[in-house]
Amino acid sequence: MKAILDDRQRAHDPKNFMSSGVAHPNPEQPQRIDVLKEGAIAAGCKVQAPEDHGAGPIAAIHTAEYLQFLRNIYERWRRIDGASEEVIPNVHPDRRRANYPKSAVGQAGYHQADTACPIASGTWEAAYWSAQSALTGADFLLSGEKSAYALCRPPGHHAFSDYAGGFCFLNNSAIAAEHLLKAGKKPAILDVDVHHGNGTQGIFYERGDVLTVSIHADPDRFYPFFWGGTQERGEGAGRGYNLNLPLPRGTGDDEYLKTLDKAFKRIQAFGADCIVIALGLDSYENDPLQGLSITTPGFARLGSAISTLELPTLLVQEGGYLSDELGENLTSFLSGFQGQ
Repeated sequence: MKAILDDRQRAHDPKNFMSSGVAHPNPEQPQRIDVLKEGAIAAGCKVQAPEDHGAGPIAAIHTAEYLQFLRNIYERWRRIDGASEEVIPNVHPDRRRANYPKSAVGQAGYHQADTACPIASGTWEAAYWSAQSALTGADFLLSGEKSAYALCRPPGHHAFSDYAGGFCFLNNSAIAAEHLLKAGKKPAILDVDVHHGNGTQGIFYERGDVLTVSIHADPDRFYPFFWGGTQERGEGAGRGYNLNLPLPRGTGDDEYLKTLDKAFKRIQAFGADCIVIALGLDSYENDPLQGLSITTPGFARLGSAISTLELPTLLVQEGGYLSDELGENLTSFLSGFQGQ
């Protein structure tokens, strides 16, 4: 399997994020690239750099207003007397149709959903090449490859069309799915990150041309809190094209795999001819965020199960934070997927 990685993704180097009102070291570190790369190579992947598709495929998902914000906000923020080193919002509108301010502080609040998506000097560059990695992986499927792994960092599934959140800035899985759709494919997105893929859901929520399915820890007491319930089925043309499968905290391998079968039935009913897997490894039992309890061998079972769909598959890296077993978990998943 080919793996796609651009070292410019290291440029995003956040130092902090806020949780429960307290600043903590940011777990979404450039070191994740090294650990995940080693894990992919151990599974037999051949690593190569992405092609540059330009801004067009990104702008097919994200608004021009938001992309302009991402490009420029750090420089504007640094001109504020006494501002923090990283862009972290302190005020948010109560609705998306609120006034769009000219202030950098106000726009940060409008375009950043929470305090877990700090923007630093290299954030735009890293996010751009993360998206290009996903697009190149989609191209591999279009050229006849059965699968590809896009080592995307920063991740993307919490990013909506016009705002960031949860360490995510550009929605790589959505960008890749839209690219496949425009090439004549019928893609489904299956999100197996421990957190609900709220950004992905939001992007396609009123559309019926891309199926979105998310398996995640129950959001009643887990990020992203406000999205991810079973009642969220889509709206308008998208009604019935979104499926959420929340699980109790601590769910392990066997119950997870039973739920995965429900996801497969919906994907097959949709008639998908390719699939984008939003591959979070943070459902691991010892992940720092402690949501679900998938074991390292369990990831091999998960990968093997997904391979039974027998669809061209793009694996897009989402969460999975630094732990001793992060690379091993990726190796396990990719090995199981490839039948090793």
